[in-house]
Amino acid sequence: MVYKVFFQEDKREVPVREHTKVLYFEANSEKDVRIFLKDRPYNIELVQLLTDAHLQYEQEHEAFNITENLA
Repeated sequence: MVYKVFFQEDKREVPVREHTKVLYFEANSEKDVRIFLKDRPYNIELVQLLTDAHLQYEQEHEAFNITENLA
């Protein structure tokens, strides 16, 4: 399963849409993604499981790159 993570690079930063970054992970669960990211200074806004249609849409953009395979 592929998860899309929306985050700010600093935990102290207030979430602002224009500053939100995105990472993609292949993992067995949302919990695995959150455990992997827990030691990073990120302010995680959302961890979203991508459905087949949504994943296909994301793959069409050059910014799509799976950061880590946790599966």
